[in-house]
Amino acid sequence: MQNILIIGAGKSSTALINYLLKHSIDENWTITIAEKDLELAKTKINGHDNANAVPFDVFDAELLNNLVSGNDLIISMLPASLHIHVARKCAELKKHFLTASYLTEEIKSLHGQFKNAGKLMIMEMGLDPGIDHMSAMKVLDELREDGCELTGFETFTGGLVAEESVGDNPWKYKFTWNPRNVVLAGQGSCKFIQEGRYKYIPYQKLFRRTETIYIPDHGYFEGYANRDSLAYLDIYNLRGIKTLYRGTLRRPGYCSAWDVFVQLGATDDTYEMENVSEMTHRQFLNSFLSYNPNDSVELKLAHYLNLDLDNGIMFKLKWLGIFDEEPIGLNKGTPAQILEHILKKKWTLETEDKDMIVMWHKFNFISKGEHRQIESSMVTLGDDEINTAMSKTVGLPLAIAAKLILKGKINLSGVHVPIKKEIYEPVLAELTNTGLTFIEREVEPTFY
Repeated sequence: MQNILIIGAGKSSTALINYLLKHSIDENWTITIAEKDLELAKTKINGHDNANAVPFDVFDAELLNNLVSGNDLIISMLPASLHIHVARKCAELKKHFLTASYLTEEIKSLHGQFKNAGKLMIMEMGLDPGIDHMSAMKVLDELREDGCELTGFETFTGGLVAEESVGDNPWKYKFTWNPRNVVLAGQGSCKFIQEGRYKYIPYQKLFRRTETIYIPDHGYFEGYANRDSLAYLDIYNLRGIKTLYRGTLRRPGYCSAWDVFVQLGATDDTYEMENVSEMTHRQFLNSFLSYNPNDSVELKLAHYLNLDLDNGIMFKLKWLGIFDEEPIGLNKGTPAQILEHILKKKWTLETEDKDMIVMWHKFNFISKGEHRQIESSMVTLGDDEINTAMSKTVGLPLAIAAKLILKGKINLSGVHVPIKKEIYEPVLAELTNTGLTFIEREVEPTFY
């Protein structure tokens, strides 16, 4: 009997838990779900014989010690800043550890402890980061093995609402993962390489510098740059490449409308606003505009951002209810927190809604003196607001990796991200069997 501990039972945990429960009988596993909201954890295991739910507090040292010591492999679905507490305990007690969050220097420092214990810790084992690493490295390694010279690599991922669930939503977007991260997306400078030149985009210009991407059978998308593409020069062994760009996908028209909030300062998270408990949506918007008793909020906004009143951007804002005299419903908050609260009223998935994950890679390379280009894409839909595409793409890589580790099929130790063949080949193979399939096609090369 092998024991698995999953810490956290939020939205992204559903597919992870379902997969492990499904295989628990054949694999002889017991699964413990540790969750602050015990009732939520109980709904996720639904009375399964091989599972149990327990209350959890990551800052309860005795509880954490007991839970980690009683299990063979631990998967943390906690907020990213809390993983370190679990990671240290796993290193101390010599347990395997998995999470979907980014690798930090603090966690990387535990490599020696995990290696000496003969245990494996894999960070970035979700969607983005995770599936993006594995699917990209598969093609990059194949091209290198064929003796090709890599000249460009671009990659974009988007969590969107499925076309069939868009309805009258002109943004064609709803929250499919942490809303706070969506509101704060892109803050700080973006860094990338384009045709051999280092490029930088400040936050206030980010949503005005977009790429147009076509994915067969799914149409056009727009992408904006992620923060630091340069970090992937060493992760993917791409030193010397002429173009390296990572970004996020949205549907056309989203970025120009979102830029309104950026230009106003409504995504600022550095200070708290006053009189929030008495504030309406309209007053929130007006608080960022100049005082003019004769002009409407709509007119002031249009004038400030040089928009026509009948512009499609104004229509998107009206649809959100941002001009309404509706109470915000918070007692306090930063501009970013207030905006998030307003957006949740329209951007939360309904029972019948389905989400969609879109991932796209572009590889430029020279083979036998000829410039060539491969595009690779994955599109997957959720089943409903619980069994989402986001849950599948974040949870299934973790679940598959857990199974492979416990069966002794990944013979690595120390702290890793999934860029090695020993990890990505078997995980991608099983992901394909679950329907998460990449379609590759060669196209005429594009140049800047």
